[in-house]
Amino acid sequence: MSTSSAEEALPIRMLHDRVLVSTEGEAGERRSGGGIVIPATVAIGKRLGWASVVAAGANVRAVKVGDRVLFDPDDKAEVEVRGHDYVLLRERDLHAVATEGLSDGQTGLYL
Repeated sequence: MSTSSAEEALPIRMLHDRVLVSTEGEAGERRSGGGIVIPATVAIGKRLGWASVVAAGANVRAVKVGDRVLFDPDDKAEVEVRGHDYVLLRERDLHAVATEGLSDGQTGLYL
């Protein structure tokens, strides 16, 4: 599901500083900086998660639809719209916005 079609298909309008994000395709195994594959089942202490913005309220200033954002999965409210799961956040709960992708597919964001 692409972000542009997701935005058009959503039957809701976000209010104030709320951001609706999709975590589809973000979970799963990861690669370390050295190329080691880390399975999704590995338990890691406090880990932030990536998501794609699919809708934003009128008072949201720092992100736009289509941005990849970093948030704390423990501070989230989940909602289902037309069979898809989304996460509802306030703009202040977002920790970072990914930069434009580099040629090797990396985001350019180092935390």
